[in-house]
This record gives sequence, C-alpha cells and structure tokens, in this order.
Amino acid sequence: MEFLLQYLDDLDDFAGAIALIAERMRRLAKALILTAVTIGFQLFAVVLAWTQPPLALGFISLLAVWTLYRAVVNQPPRAVSTR
Repeated sequence: MEFLLQYLDDLDDFAGAIALIAERMRRLAKALILTAVTIGFQLFAVVLAWTQPPLALGFISLLAVWTLYRAVVNQPPRAVSTR
C-alpha cells in the first residue's frame, strides 16, 4: 500500500512540474505576442506619419484624448472620511 502512495505522490509531483513548465511557456508566449504587437503598432505609426501626416496627427490626437479619459475614469476609489 505504501508503494501505491509513493507512486501517486511521484505522479502528483510530475503533474505539478508540467504545470510549472506550461506556465512559463504561457508567460513567454504572452511576452512575445505583446512585443510583436507593440513593434507592429510602432511601425504602423511611422509608416502612417511618412505617408499621411495629417491623418497621423489626427490619430495621435484621438489616442491622447482616449489615454487621458482612461486615466481619469480608471482612478481607484478614494476612502470615505467618517468625520
């Protein structure tokens, strides 16, 4: 019976090791995708600025307004004073 428990413990350790490796791979894939999207977005912005400067300026203006809006709306709630 003790042999079976040791076998199940080893099997559990193996499954845990596989899960840790899978998590590392998931984080690596996420970082690679984020890097690719970021570089692609920057290249798109440069090409747009070279080919259509007024359109690029309008796009950047909308992006700046959207960023400011998100910064204001997503502020954490303030603590309520009980005085």
